[in-house]
Amino acid sequence: MQPQKRKALGKNEGERSLYTGEFIRTGIKHGFKGDIKTVLLKDVKDENGQLVTDHLWFNMTKGFEAANLDPGDIVEFRGKVEKYIKGYQGRREEVYKPPEADYKLSRPTKVRNLGKKED
Repeated sequence: MQPQKRKALGKNEGERSLYTGEFIRTGIKHGFKGDIKTVLLKDVKDENGQLVTDHLWFNMTKGFEAANLDPGDIVEFRGKVEKYIKGYQGRREEVYKPPEADYKLSRPTKVRNLGKKED
């Protein structure tokens, strides 16, 4: 399955807006200064309810921590749309995955736990 391109986000590059997403789980990424706790949100939607991406990872900020999230909770937050380069950027020739531009939400603020979604 190919990851979804985040073209809908790209239209709002540089803007800070309101988003919601379903909290799935926490994780760990290995950083230069040690392990960093992360948060996975799925089905991230803009303030109009339009799906902007199928998933996003964020660092565990004080806002996410204070929201006391359980799997299935809907999270509301404000985020800024930024462009980043993804793909292999090393020097090994046997690995060929050309870098490409994609979009993400960064600097989440005003994080609120809206509780479980209603079906």
